[in-house]
Amino acid sequence: MNSIKNIAYITLISGAAVSCKVQKYGRPEVKMPEAFRSDTVKAGEQEENIAEISYKDFFKDPVLVALIDKAVLQNNDLLVALKQIEYASLAYNQSKWANVPTISATIGNASLSRPSDNSMNGMMAGQFMGKKYTEDYSSAVNISWEADIWGKIKGRKEQALVEYLKTQEAAKAVKTGLVASVVQGYYNLLMLDTQLEITKSNLIYAESTLKFLTKQQEVGLTTALAVQQQEIVKDQILKTIPAIESSIAVQENALSLLTGSMPDVIERKAGLNHVESPVAVTAGVPSELLSYRPDVKSAELEVKKSAAAIHVAKMSMYPSLNITGQGGLNAFQASKWFSVPGSLFGMIAGTIAQPILNGKQLKTQYEQSKVLADQAEINFKQSVLKAVGEVSDALVQIQKLEEQQKIAEGLAVKSGEAVKKADILFKYNAATYVEVIIAQTNKLQAELDLASLKTQRLNAITALYRSVGGGWQ
Repeated sequence: MNSIKNIAYITLISGAAVSCKVQKYGRPEVKMPEAFRSDTVKAGEQEENIAEISYKDFFKDPVLVALIDKAVLQNNDLLVALKQIEYASLAYNQSKWANVPTISATIGNASLSRPSDNSMNGMMAGQFMGKKYTEDYSSAVNISWEADIWGKIKGRKEQALVEYLKTQEAAKAVKTGLVASVVQGYYNLLMLDTQLEITKSNLIYAESTLKFLTKQQEVGLTTALAVQQQEIVKDQILKTIPAIESSIAVQENALSLLTGSMPDVIERKAGLNHVESPVAVTAGVPSELLSYRPDVKSAELEVKKSAAAIHVAKMSMYPSLNITGQGGLNAFQASKWFSVPGSLFGMIAGTIAQPILNGKQLKTQYEQSKVLADQAEINFKQSVLKAVGEVSDALVQIQKLEEQQKIAEGLAVKSGEAVKKADILFKYNAATYVEVIIAQTNKLQAELDLASLKTQRLNAITALYRSVGGGWQ
């Protein structure tokens, strides 16, 4: 027993002199800009970062919020991600037992051996025991424990913890993407509703104009060509209605699938023109992405995990101290198997194992772990670049779409007035039917474009919300 203690003491002292702790992690240095490109809010003027706002407060439409709530509860991709967290949690909890000795028990082991009469065992059995066979009966408890001298086991626990944290960030990333997909799908559905309404309204006007031209033809005030041209305009408008209705059904099905439901009708109460968008859209400062973006945090955790992997690979090349013990009952006769204390036995041993020649496998694994660490650091820096780029893209899109929307609103008003004027002038023979048709076409296109731009702007705001890391709170 004293020898084992001495071995453990010497190994512990030498281990402390080399390395007994997992290398302390430090975040890779990334030079972050002070502000996002195209951000109109100057430094120091930033209000609350929208990443800190819950989707329940950011999106005002109660129907939309209810859809998101349903998706968060039932979306299968998110449920799989949550199960992955549960799986990683079990693995992490298991890693906490790595420092605990392994204990196993042999409840009962009986053996009967008949050696050769000409063998040493056979002659001794016949001479001393008076029979040609030997018996052995035993029950034992086995204990094995590896001393974590170099922090190798601690490093593996660190890896398990990081893997668990990564699954949490992965679930957050799925949730942010899910929220954005539901919102954008809902806005697209409202846009299609608006386009259908605009198209039907223009169809009614086209039919009214066609009736007027038909009457004029009957009294000889216009030609059959004018009537035919107006019929073509009406049919072209009519043709788009089934296409829009088909797109509505497909979008409803897509939203149903996102919410984990069978394809069905999606309820909506407010129209596109009544959507309440956030008043202040602030992206914060780029450095906050390191805290809010799940994919960036996950990439950083991978760097931390790789640092622990380097330590484990390096320490695997150092000696390991294993202490084993065994104790129990042993007898050569069944009748004396449980005779105490005569059948008691015990054993303890300590082993120091040092890898010497293993085909450079451990050295290669160590070098590979360093390469993977470099790769993880590069991926982290790339994730930061991607995040800053996505936020910058969303900001410039919002800004430019607002400018386009203002112009489109003016075009829609002007095109509506042009149709009214063309209609009046045509009735008094001051305008041709071609001018009437052009005015109608321009009005339809202007109104459809305006609906599309409104939706694009709302989707850009949603993209900004997702790109800054909002939606998982």
